[in-house]
Amino acid sequence: MSDQDASPAASGAPAAPTAPMDLWACVDDLWAWLDAGRPHDGREGLLLRMLKLSEEVGEVAQAVIGVTGHNPRKGTTHTWEDVEAELCDVVITALVALRTLTPDAREVFTRHLARVTERSLPR
Repeated sequence: MSDQDASPAASGAPAAPTAPMDLWACVDDLWAWLDAGRPHDGREGLLLRMLKLSEEVGEVAQAVIGVTGHNPRKGTTHTWEDVEAELCDVVITALVALRTLTPDAREVFTRHLARVTERSLPR
């Protein structure tokens, strides 16, 4: 059986969720998981968590270059779905980084989104 034929459960991958997920509960769970296994504490750990965001943004750039075939040596190596997935990783990483800075990440984000929306969208 090929890897493509294997079901998520058979491959050890988590099954797709069947019910709507709570974004902030997932962010808290991911933060707790990462925090429990962090190899660096204190300021260094905090800075490395923030730098992870730059790594993920770089992966978006790599996927865009790959989908456009901009690197002639490699050609077309990605799809727009790959770009979507990388953008999702950026969002998740940013939310976990925010949660690392404050346990009130949901409130901080909601307030900030409201300010950006108010100043950006016509009334």
